[in-house]
Amino acid sequence: MTRLSNGRTVELRDGRRMPRLGMGTWYLAGGLHPWEVELSALRAGLDVGVRLIDTAEMYGDGAAEEMVGDAIRGRRREDLFIVSKVYPYNAGRKGIFCALNRSLARLGTDYLDLYLLHWRGQIPLAETVECMEELVESGKIGGWGVSNFDLDDMEELMRVDGGEHCLVNQDLYHLGSRGVEFDLLPWMRQRRIPLMAYCPLAQAGRLRQGLVDSKAVHEVAAAHGITPMQVLLAFVLHDQNVIAIPRSSSARHVRQNWSTIDVELTAEDMALLNEEFPPPNYRMPLDME
Repeated sequence: MTRLSNGRTVELRDGRRMPRLGMGTWYLAGGLHPWEVELSALRAGLDVGVRLIDTAEMYGDGAAEEMVGDAIRGRRREDLFIVSKVYPYNAGRKGIFCALNRSLARLGTDYLDLYLLHWRGQIPLAETVECMEELVESGKIGGWGVSNFDLDDMEELMRVDGGEHCLVNQDLYHLGSRGVEFDLLPWMRQRRIPLMAYCPLAQAGRLRQGLVDSKAVHEVAAAHGITPMQVLLAFVLHDQNVIAIPRSSSARHVRQNWSTIDVELTAEDMALLNEEFPPPNYRMPLDME
């Protein structure tokens, strides 16, 4: 079972500690809001103590990495935990080394703490793993993981030479999308592989309004003196093997998200949420939206 130093970090299989709450950057730097507004949100998070930032070469066609680079400039790199992701078509010997160098240049750093395969493509897992292991050896990445992998994908990965060095799997997970709880999360917990939950506030989903308007969510929010959105985040963080990376373009919301790290849902809270949003009792396809 994954070991914890406290509720704020999780110990990875390589012995490093990773923050359990960070900031995502999906849809940032894409023109939805002014650059300075979104940049200020990232900086506000760093100012209050957020140390984990997740990004990808896909986000904004590299612009999100550039924004993260702007946000972390002048800060102690060793205090941060930076994660980025590689396109599937770049995740082989012909593309991954150049792709990583481009990401590092945009981020203004000489290494990533984690480098993830964004989703499965045509390049064999064995080739991707071999390249990831070489990047670890070179010091350009601290470790590697995957994203959008279901249980079958993870089991196949474990059969690849070196696949057992996978440190995290990043999937969509929130109160309205609990399919991973049936089989994937228990399997990962047994192997000490944390789940990085993207869209923990249902940012990219169709269920967000129903979640924040639900009676159960409002009851839990009132009991703790927090907002419904904080309840959604606290739900994801309730599982000690889960890391959450909510994205926000608002400095106020980023600070609000960070304050949720110390919210502990009770058994009664969980019972209320489970009644309205039941955990799965059968295997479900991996949700990606």
